[in-house]
Amino acid sequence: MKKTVLIFTIILLSLVGLTIFQNQILKSAVAEVTSRIIGAPVKVKTLSFSLLKATISITGFEIGNPAGFPKGILASIPTIKVTVDRSALFKGKIHILMAEIDLKELGLIKNKDGLLNVDFLKIVKQQRDELRNSSTLPIQIDLLTLGIGKIVRKDYTREGEPAVQVHEMNIHKSYQNITSAEQLVTLVLAEPMKAAGIQIAAIYGATLLTGVSILPVAAVFTFTGKDNAEQSVKGSFEHVYAISEKVIKRIGTITGRDSASGEIRANINGANVVLNLQKQKDNETGITISARKFMFPQPDVAGGVLYQIVEKL
Repeated sequence: MKKTVLIFTIILLSLVGLTIFQNQILKSAVAEVTSRIIGAPVKVKTLSFSLLKATISITGFEIGNPAGFPKGILASIPTIKVTVDRSALFKGKIHILMAEIDLKELGLIKNKDGLLNVDFLKIVKQQRDELRNSSTLPIQIDLLTLGIGKIVRKDYTREGEPAVQVHEMNIHKSYQNITSAEQLVTLVLAEPMKAAGIQIAAIYGATLLTGVSILPVAAVFTFTGKDNAEQSVKGSFEHVYAISEKVIKRIGTITGRDSASGEIRANINGANVVLNLQKQKDNETGITISARKFMFPQPDVAGGVLYQIVEKL
């Protein structure tokens, strides 16, 4: 653990005098150290470090699934923006004055044995005493703003195709006084699930052990209250209808269809689902999917169906 901190600190300090290769070196260091902490593959598309402005900008940050689960992305974070305390770097400390993390998508996978991918991350599987008494990478974050897009849940416990649900969150929260990398990671992973009402024992246990019971200093929620999911996609009306019909037939039971009007009715996971297509300009087609169960809106089911259709287009 001390070795990880030392390596990261040396790299940060050495970058002060570099001009050509600093971003590439730091990008590799961030991916390697983060992967070591999390226990899953990490990719970083670009990283830009400005000593003058004391800022770090990261794009295309992705956390993959841990070993034993299908290849795919556990967390997709398009942008991370950080403002650091320059004086702290020369003291061998990582002090972040402000951080902005945009979590676009969190992918939860339940395998055939009913086990969740997030529960098999290194930070979750650590022993209680290790999490409580030490940190792989001590940091200080004064203020964190976390944007949460959506959660995509794939359940492989049943035979055939996985059941897919999508929770559209559109939440922004702010937190203060984060003191370790473990706190930061479990916060980013657990907060979306907590907001969606998904109770996961292992990840919540890790959250408590690492001290991420931080009260938000601000929160803004956006709830539409709708029972549908909609999106415009590239493709002709006929092509999108054909793909939609195949996907719905694979994951549910079609109860009615009208290819001329672009409507498909089906029963999926006990919910009554209705798909409607609309012709748009420039070879685009609008998809609207609604889902209800016992007259109650099921936006997660509608979002899951839409997600699977878009995957096949």
